[in-house]
Amino acid sequence: MRNHSKCKFWCFLPLIPVAIAAFSYVTMLLWNALLPVIFHLPLITFWQALGLMILARLLFGSFCHRGAGHHRHFGHDFRNKWETMTPEEREQFMKMRNSCRPSWGRYCNDKKEEENLGTGKV
Repeated sequence: MRNHSKCKFWCFLPLIPVAIAAFSYVTMLLWNALLPVIFHLPLITFWQALGLMILARLLFGSFCHRGAGHHRHFGHDFRNKWETMTPEEREQFMKMRNSCRPSWGRYCNDKKEEENLGTGKV
């Protein structure tokens, strides 16, 4: 199984520069088609488009491919907490979660007010 994943890595490795070049070229085309007309900015070259993509990546993201990995800690922590809950605590949590869930635009307070109106409490 490991040989298969190594083959995948080495087969796709040459595609990385091709993908970077393609995205840079598309960025250059979009910039040159839109921004000079809309904002009267100058035309850019392929290398300027590549630099712009690197700058955008530095400003708005990282070079690590973590993807959804940033949010895995929340699920892991919650899973640990769920496992340490007693069955009564789990049931209480689920009731609270379901009671505050929006139902066609109504929120937790709307449901409580509606219940209070039905019982005569305000």
